[in-house]
Amino acid sequence: MSAPVLVINSGSSSIKYQLVDGETMEASTSGLIERIGQSDSVLTHKHDGAKTVREDRFGDYAAGLEAMVAAFEEHGTPLAEAGLIAVAHRVVHGGERFVQPVVVDDEVERAIDELSALAPLHNPANLEGIRTARKLFPKLPQVAVFDTAFHATVPERAHLYAVPAEWREEHGVRRYGFHGTSHAYVSRKAAEMLGKSPKEVNVIVAHLGNGASVTAVERGRSIDTSMGLTPLEGLVMGTRSGDIDPAIVFHMHRQTGASFAELDAALNKRSGMLALSGHADNREIERAAAAGDRAAQTALEIYCYRIRKYIGAYIAALGGADAIAFTAGIGENSAEVRARALSSLVALGVDLDEAANAAGGPVVSTPHSPITVMVIPTNEEGEIAAQTAALLRS
Repeated sequence: MSAPVLVINSGSSSIKYQLVDGETMEASTSGLIERIGQSDSVLTHKHDGAKTVREDRFGDYAAGLEAMVAAFEEHGTPLAEAGLIAVAHRVVHGGERFVQPVVVDDEVERAIDELSALAPLHNPANLEGIRTARKLFPKLPQVAVFDTAFHATVPERAHLYAVPAEWREEHGVRRYGFHGTSHAYVSRKAAEMLGKSPKEVNVIVAHLGNGASVTAVERGRSIDTSMGLTPLEGLVMGTRSGDIDPAIVFHMHRQTGASFAELDAALNKRSGMLALSGHADNREIERAAAAGDRAAQTALEIYCYRIRKYIGAYIAALGGADAIAFTAGIGENSAEVRARALSSLVALGVDLDEAANAAGGPVVSTPHSPITVMVIPTNEEGEIAAQTAALLRS
């Protein structure tokens, strides 16, 4: 590797990691540590096609990262000998302050902590990973790469909410958008597949996983995106509601006496496809729908309708699109979701090739479709590593 970067994504009880070349964006090693803080923690480490699983108790992030270091020593190249140029961290919310990757120091740590008010489910865990890694790798630059950064180019007409000025000015209330590293990578790959520069094309990216968002990318720049102040707005997701009338929160507070923290948890963790069908996993929903489960059928219809509505709106916002790119777990693997989401968009320039879609692409539209529809595997860790290497070069 010419520019090895250890990419860390710290969740509330998990750590994902990859050793990635910041020049080629290719990973040699990856792993996942799950159920941190519980008695049945699990580390899954993959290197050169081999998988190693270790079951243990990793009581905190420090124990988890120390287990990661040990896994590298036992299976593959020890990190101390890998020639690392940096440790890079995914941070969900950068607010208006962080619109580019940044080398982490004490001041950056404090700022990320302050931004936890905007992402209380994500930033604290991201920050815990950063703090732990700074102690574990004291001589390496620690770089934070922000999910929100790619959407810093969204214009006021799309990012301003019509709320009191003091909310916007004093509390940072606006649309920020998320999944930025995925949208950046996939929109650039879509341009490559068209044989053009990103600055020559308009691309709509549908990042469809347990969390999901759609972004309108105009000549390489995000101009609108479905997620908002938080990752709750927009599409129906695995456990998140997506767009709702905000007055529902106050209505349920008055009707049930539920606290705002309880309502927040309900909308983020007990809503979405889980609430509609009883399942959060799209594979289970598709199986149940095929077996005649009416709730699953309705959930799938709602899910795909919301995607279709956003894609149609973004074709209008862009004044026409050159490509629509599906990515992430559902976007890459569900032919049914892609077909349903694009149904009735023929008038807007989408002509789906059913056979190609069933085969998974990479191009799933017909040759004469005015808008090329693609399936592009995302590479968020590769994008984070590439942005980190570029930052250090500069």
